[in-house]
Amino acid sequence: MDRLYVAPSVISGRVDAPPSKSYTHRVYAISLITSGDSTIMNPLFSSDTLATLRACKQFGAEIAKEKENYVLISGGKLCLPDDVVNAENSGTTLRLFTAISSLAPPGYVILSGDDSLRRRPMQPLLDALRMLGVECWSSRGNGYAPIIVKSGGLKGGEAIIRGDMSSQFISALLIASTKAEEYTRIRIEGEPVSKRYIDATIEMLGRYNYRVKREGYSLFEVSPNQEGRPISFKVPGDFSSASFILAGACLTRSRVEVGNLNLNLPQADSAMLDILREFDVKVSIQDDRIVAEGSEPSICDRVFSLRDSPDLVPVVAVMAAKTPSLTIIKDVKHARFKESDRISSVAIELMKLGVDVEVFEDGMKIKGREELEGNIELDAHNDHRLFMAFTVLAASTKRGCIINGLRWVEVSYPNFLKDLEKLNVSFKEI
Repeated sequence: MDRLYVAPSVISGRVDAPPSKSYTHRVYAISLITSGDSTIMNPLFSSDTLATLRACKQFGAEIAKEKENYVLISGGKLCLPDDVVNAENSGTTLRLFTAISSLAPPGYVILSGDDSLRRRPMQPLLDALRMLGVECWSSRGNGYAPIIVKSGGLKGGEAIIRGDMSSQFISALLIASTKAEEYTRIRIEGEPVSKRYIDATIEMLGRYNYRVKREGYSLFEVSPNQEGRPISFKVPGDFSSASFILAGACLTRSRVEVGNLNLNLPQADSAMLDILREFDVKVSIQDDRIVAEGSEPSICDRVFSLRDSPDLVPVVAVMAAKTPSLTIIKDVKHARFKESDRISSVAIELMKLGVDVEVFEDGMKIKGREELEGNIELDAHNDHRLFMAFTVLAASTKRGCIINGLRWVEVSYPNFLKDLEKLNVSFKEI
């Protein structure tokens, strides 16, 4: 059963946000390269983060798990994986571990993933690693996985990488460069996207006592042969996942509360709070809880640049679909290189509901409707964020919808359906 029928529902109540996927990836990867025992509390257990944890094991980390909210990683002694590193559907895993592979003992590391991941660009990262003395290739010569990395050390020096495709390339270089043989300079061409993800990487490196100097987002300098120190860290709640629940207040004109959210750590998708306010949702912050109360949105044009938070494209688009005015989403060309082409895929599905959508190279224009009939089947295009966005949208339609792609929630929010039940959403797996 990979389809979900969602009946018309008022999304209301209280849930806790799941742990952050992006922070879980980062603490696992940095713990791997750091000597000693790091304790990660409240990590996310999803298919993406489990791919990263398995990669850590393949590279020699000793993992001890206690209950469901605690992982101990003993790192610092990298070995050569004895099999292909399978990143499954996780772009973060593939990118981070392509760079980390260079640090393993001499040999060759092969990294790959599922069909979707083998269509996600890797060439800019491969080119930058070569500038730092690493021999690495796309096995098919097309800039996509499978990737082959000749391990044995990262020399360092200067690398130049474009900033407009993925911040994950920059995060990968920053993490691996802490173990380079020489001082490393990473120069960014153009204005980088998803800046807050770079901030999150530098924040976590700093907690492990790794030093990174920076000039804004144009130049990063990393000292060689850094030791770092193990840490104990509690993973914050995930604003990316919480955005779908918060959107329910806008879509069904209701009140929702989401706990376990921390505004003290950089998260790109905390931008959702300001976006909700633009849709006339009353947002209040109460300790670690966000309370959102929806109302009829005013009739006015809205323009959102999601350059630094491209994962919000699907959820902003579905809020726009239920708002009877014009919404423009721009500066998100890089959203085309996610699990799906999120611009085209979202547009195709919204048009099935009778919503007027005009697609641009770097975004879309949406003319929403006051009421959506529903009673159709929407496809998630093998993308977890599309599935969750369409699910909350379906609840706001007059007759409900079927959404295809239920299995993809395991990528980032395994308890999504359980939380929908708590929020009084009526649904049935079919």
